[in-house]
Amino acid sequence: MTIANDLIQPDRGQDATPIHLVTKDGFESLAKSLSGPQRASLAGQKFCGDAGAVGIVPDGEGWFAIAGVSDADELASWCLANAADKLPAGTYRLQDAAPGAAMHGWQLAQYTFDRYRENDDAEGPRILLTSEAGKIDRASAIAQAEALVRDLVNTPAEDMGPAALEAQAQNMAKQFNAELKVTRGDALQTGFPMIHAVGRAAARHHAPRLIELIWGDADAPRIAIVGKGVCFDSGGLDIKSSAGMALMKKDMGGAAHALALAKLIMGAGLKVQLHCLVPAVENAVAGNAFRPGDVLQSRKGLTVEIGNTDAEGRLVLGDALTLASEQGAELIIDFATLTGAARVALGPDLPALFTREDRTADDLIAGGKASGDEVWRLPMPAAYGEYLKSSIADTNNAQGNPFAGASVAAIFLDKFVGDGIEWAHFDTFAWRPAPQSGRSKGGAALGLRAAFQMLNTRYG
Repeated sequence: MTIANDLIQPDRGQDATPIHLVTKDGFESLAKSLSGPQRASLAGQKFCGDAGAVGIVPDGEGWFAIAGVSDADELASWCLANAADKLPAGTYRLQDAAPGAAMHGWQLAQYTFDRYRENDDAEGPRILLTSEAGKIDRASAIAQAEALVRDLVNTPAEDMGPAALEAQAQNMAKQFNAELKVTRGDALQTGFPMIHAVGRAAARHHAPRLIELIWGDADAPRIAIVGKGVCFDSGGLDIKSSAGMALMKKDMGGAAHALALAKLIMGAGLKVQLHCLVPAVENAVAGNAFRPGDVLQSRKGLTVEIGNTDAEGRLVLGDALTLASEQGAELIIDFATLTGAARVALGPDLPALFTREDRTADDLIAGGKASGDEVWRLPMPAAYGEYLKSSIADTNNAQGNPFAGASVAAIFLDKFVGDGIEWAHFDTFAWRPAPQSGRSKGGAALGLRAAFQMLNTRYG
């Protein structure tokens, strides 16, 4: 699993295979500088400078590589991922360029998830040298954080239940000397009744819990990172189809993002007091499962009629957001694999972003563009709050129509965030349904780098 730590190394003049970058428009000029046999070799490989293409060129007794990019002057996150994937194991150096943002894709192209089988195709690392030694630590930390999200999401639910998320948080607490607080099982009933209700039907070894990490200077601005940790979602008594359940190991993708972002914040030493909260549950089917039509109490004091037991993620987040607000956070960011509606609107690659304030959205959108992890803001029209009206409780947890599902879910969450608190909600997919350059099929970090870029700009 995961990726090696030293795939990017300082360039101290080590022996390395050169990589020449070329755009499609510039390929003809480059080809003129090559010998006839070299041009013939590239023709045999059908290399013509397309972005992402990789060619190997014989050069005396050795060889060098050519990588096609869209822009040779400003390299993007994933532009060298194919090169890192296709080139043989060894050490490489870009000619006439620094890798910059492309360090990210170079590392993650070498990610593997081999917990359950041997990786027979492993060749050894492809190391990239760079003169930008000062950027290596941060680039490596961000790549490791994204790999952590992939690892957690890719792991099946039996091995990535609430206890496993707690163990991950415990390891991070030890690494960064953070405080860990965990409220488990029936102890949730008094303080976190919605988390308890959603998770109470699970087997004992998957008992629900609220995991909290607290780190940093108590006098620094307090920020809260909240992640939906539904480790498996059967849909509850409103049970999903078998096809609908097939990917539900990934329903803790919000928790994976929250833990990875917390690790980045602590590793970078941002000047904040961090409160990371993960409500971790399994939405199971049993005789004590919560039911459609039940009315749940919440930590906030609002009563919630259950219109759909498959709209459970917003329930566990509601209690966690209330606690984060009570503890005095000036900024709360939550991540959740919350709605299929967000995917219908934006597809698998763009996380939906909801904020109370324009400046929050502007900062996160700018962070996404700067880091190559773009996000897209969707609205929270106050009028859509009507869709959550209940005749017997303060609110329903689900709407009775098919309209604007992602926005309505965000409106529900907003009820549990304290007044005057800056808040951002990411409705992220946390999954890549088909492989792309440097991005294997499976767990995916979407919105993670955007959020860290924004936080680093504010508090770094």
